[in-house]
Amino acid sequence: MHAIIFTRKHTTLLLTVGMVFFSFFLLSAWRSGDEKKQNHDQHPEIDAETAQCIACHGQHGRGKSITEQWKLSKHAQAGVGCLACHQADTEDVDGFKHEGYLIATIVTPKDCGQCHTQEVEEFTHSHHADAGLIMGSLDNVLAEVVEGHTDFNNGANPAAASGCWQCHGSRVAIQRDKDGQPQYDEHGVLILDPKTWPNTGIGRVNLDGSKGSCSACHNRHRFSVNQVRQPENCGKCHLGPDHPQLEIYQESKHGINFYAHKAEMNLDAQPWVVGEDYFAAPTCATCHMSATPDQPVTHDVGDRISWTLRPKVSEKIDAGAIAQAKASGNSLPADFLTWEQRRSNMQNVCHQCHSKGYVESFYSQYDNQVELYNEKFGKPALQLITELRKNGLLTPASFDEKIEWTYFYLWHHEGRRARMGAAMMGPDYTQWHGNFEVAERFYMELVPEIQELIHKTRAEGKTDAAGKVQARLDEILNSDLHKWFIGKMSPEEIKRRKEAAEQFRKRYSR
Repeated sequence: MHAIIFTRKHTTLLLTVGMVFFSFFLLSAWRSGDEKKQNHDQHPEIDAETAQCIACHGQHGRGKSITEQWKLSKHAQAGVGCLACHQADTEDVDGFKHEGYLIATIVTPKDCGQCHTQEVEEFTHSHHADAGLIMGSLDNVLAEVVEGHTDFNNGANPAAASGCWQCHGSRVAIQRDKDGQPQYDEHGVLILDPKTWPNTGIGRVNLDGSKGSCSACHNRHRFSVNQVRQPENCGKCHLGPDHPQLEIYQESKHGINFYAHKAEMNLDAQPWVVGEDYFAAPTCATCHMSATPDQPVTHDVGDRISWTLRPKVSEKIDAGAIAQAKASGNSLPADFLTWEQRRSNMQNVCHQCHSKGYVESFYSQYDNQVELYNEKFGKPALQLITELRKNGLLTPASFDEKIEWTYFYLWHHEGRRARMGAAMMGPDYTQWHGNFEVAERFYMELVPEIQELIHKTRAEGKTDAAGKVQARLDEILNSDLHKWFIGKMSPEEIKRRKEAAEQFRKRYSR
């Protein structure tokens, strides 16, 4: 073991190096603190009313966090203060007197529309705004009946209030006493019914009659464009077994590029035009909402979607509206977008990075996948379930029989994943979480369960009803798409599959 001997020369050198590093540390800390202070104190234009709000709410706790977030917002820089958003009109049912002002707790699209007129108009016409209208859906039956119950908290349903409504939106209500009078807390603040509030669901039905919640995406009170452009912002709702758009995006080349080059995305830019302000990757906002050199920002997220991938069987996005217009004899609105126009809008985004041929070939693959699901599984499964109901082999209630769960999984979970995976270039979700699981569900569960119901119905003497369902099942299984399952694959196809399997084995025998 050797001793380390420091001479005066060494000591002087170490002290000098130490002082240099210490000086750099102090300079860095000063700059960091100075930059932080500059970012924090962006000299917001504070009017007298906002100053009054901050004087009370900005001192500590929740209020301080909110006011500090506001100070960093574009609103603060533009002189948009507290009352510009929170002051209520005399006719607002949720308005309450507070420190000399009439205040509304909930800031709705109607309030935002005072300045952001076009954005609110576009949003109001979108499917997002109607997301709260789910009372008649099977999803709602699950939450209201199967999963939950209303005997909690005086009629609340936890499954809906803490689950479905947090994305879809609640129908906001005021808490009232036994005489029906509004209730207020010790500070004179109106109390909103906890069965329906807090809630920032995208399709919230507000007390002023407006639909939606801008803060579903634009988190209050900072309203950061950086945050709202990132995929996780959409992932609050668009994830999970039945609509895993966030997970599909993360799997795709688009997502891989975003996370690898996020620092190059220029997420704070205004405007934020793909191909001009950033080049690294697209996000959800890029494709569905944000500007290109040829089209402006839109807050109607359906303006660039040509297929609807949500229902049991997919259809072009405008099919229902066109059919309804024809049935009623009415003409479509002048600003109606056909599926071709919507597809052109989306392809315009694609063309900022991809060639025309590449985009057209992608859409050919995408269309083929949707049609495959529709024709091989979506339509046949729907026909079979319809036949069961029509002939009395199922009860009127939903989800009280196993086959109803089987069918729900097939289209609502696996079928959506197959279609959405193809739409967003997520091959694992298209195949193993999608097509494979759809096929397994169809052949290994749905068909055997139908055969069992047919057998049971015949045993009960209802031979006519059983025969009709059997006829429909035989028709489907004997089609070219399914006859392999009943041993009717053609000799030519059997030979071709055997030869391909032999070639595959040879590949691994070297």
